[in-house]
Amino acid sequence: MKTLVIVSHPYFSQSRAIHALQETAEAAENVTVRNLETLYGDSPDAIDVAAEQAAYANADRVVFLYPTHWFNLTPMLKAYLNAVWTYGWAFGPGGEALKDKQLQIVTTAGASEFTYSHDGLLNSTMEEVLTPMKASARYVGMRYRQPLAFYEVAARNKDKLSEFQTRFAAELRAA
Repeated sequence: MKTLVIVSHPYFSQSRAIHALQETAEAAENVTVRNLETLYGDSPDAIDVAAEQAAYANADRVVFLYPTHWFNLTPMLKAYLNAVWTYGWAFGPGGEALKDKQLQIVTTAGASEFTYSHDGLLNSTMEEVLTPMKASARYVGMRYRQPLAFYEVAARNKDKLSEFQTRFAAELRAA
């Protein structure tokens, strides 16, 4: 299975977790990695729509790798979706470029898994927080895979990074 990993982090140089997970993706077989901020800085206007759309051509699965920040996408990933997943390409008349591809969200959160539970502060699971991504995937005809979330990254627990990388590597090998 060929996988396209789209990475976004507004402060990538400060992120140990997203950086480590990107390295895991780069080391995996049949994986192409595109880091939005590395390619385009923080300028949505710089996004090369044709190049980004072309990156999907051979992918069977698309992974969005980003930190959940204020319970949402990063600004560049949202701008990317607005620019790249266009009417007539991703959906609408003749727009089936994403149809039947898989979409998986791999995200990090500073808070604990308990915080992202019905008993925790948010009274919502991470899966519920990611509902807009699930809806977006279904809207364009993609198959939405179970998200993979890594919690407590703000605690800077270095010992968890290798566990995160191992779990992500296994997910990348899964069909």
